[in-house]
Amino acid sequence: MDLFSAIGVFVIIYLFIYTVLLSVVDCDLRLLWAEYFGVNLQKAFKGKVIWVTGASSGIGEFLAVEFAKNGAKVILSARSAVNLERVKQRCLEIGARYDNVLILPFDVTDFSKHEEMFLRVVDQFGKLDILVNNAGRSQRAFWEMIEMEVDYEMFQLNVFSVISLSRIAVKYFEKTDSGGQLVVTSSVAGLIGAPFSGSYTGSKHAIHGYFKCLMTEKLGSDIGVTLLCPGPVFSNLLPQCFTAKSGKMLGKKASIEDRKMTTRRCAYLSAVAIANRLDEAWIGLFPIVPITYILVYFPNVAKNLATFIGAKQLMKIRDSRNTMQDKNN
Repeated sequence: MDLFSAIGVFVIIYLFIYTVLLSVVDCDLRLLWAEYFGVNLQKAFKGKVIWVTGASSGIGEFLAVEFAKNGAKVILSARSAVNLERVKQRCLEIGARYDNVLILPFDVTDFSKHEEMFLRVVDQFGKLDILVNNAGRSQRAFWEMIEMEVDYEMFQLNVFSVISLSRIAVKYFEKTDSGGQLVVTSSVAGLIGAPFSGSYTGSKHAIHGYFKCLMTEKLGSDIGVTLLCPGPVFSNLLPQCFTAKSGKMLGKKASIEDRKMTTRRCAYLSAVAIANRLDEAWIGLFPIVPITYILVYFPNVAKNLATFIGAKQLMKIRDSRNTMQDKNN
């Protein structure tokens, strides 16, 4: 066998393995490698001070518990002090010390509170190692029916609150030369044009623009940036989704029969990505990850594929059913 034939065989075998893996894994291949061969979570998080916003439920709650289980000192933030207390109790039940879990309730869209909250974190624990920006809401709405007020509210929560708090953190990391890490819970919607969620998809694309710019500016520094991009996950996001009208939530609940990743599994994979300081992580049950690979790396094929699948079918892949039937929502 000559050199070119050997190269051809290698490429064919490589593509075959790649294709087979993408049909069975629930994350991108870099994250898969990190899960099995990367940094141990206990080693990565023990003694670290980690602040999680949006920690009262869903991915944020399970992430906080994962951090606490692996020896981190955790700050829990969200609007509901009652729910944060419940999450703190979960952390204590798995072995966290009482004084290593701080409840810090506030509304992240109140930007005037960000400096004060940040100082309280540092005063309590003497430092901050990782900021996890997890607060946010999703959306279900027809693009042309969305009120501008909804766009504004979505960007206030999903984008500007994240940017405001993260800028304070970056200044702190640079001042202390501590090599800290910023984490943002984005979405697969930040990589593709997810249908029936125009404001949400726009907000997640904005997040990627802001933080990829930061990644480029901080090349060679010790400041890490990790964008988490989960697909459909069991959480309380669906009933609280923005709609086309300001002040109106979707109100529909997820079913146990829906094909979605468990919140626990998503949080664990997110923790692996954070521990290994991956710049981006894609998380989701089949066929979310392979579809994302095609849409991101093969845009010409992606348009034809999306046309073939159709917007309504893409919506069913996302929600396991058609949640968009009434344009007046």
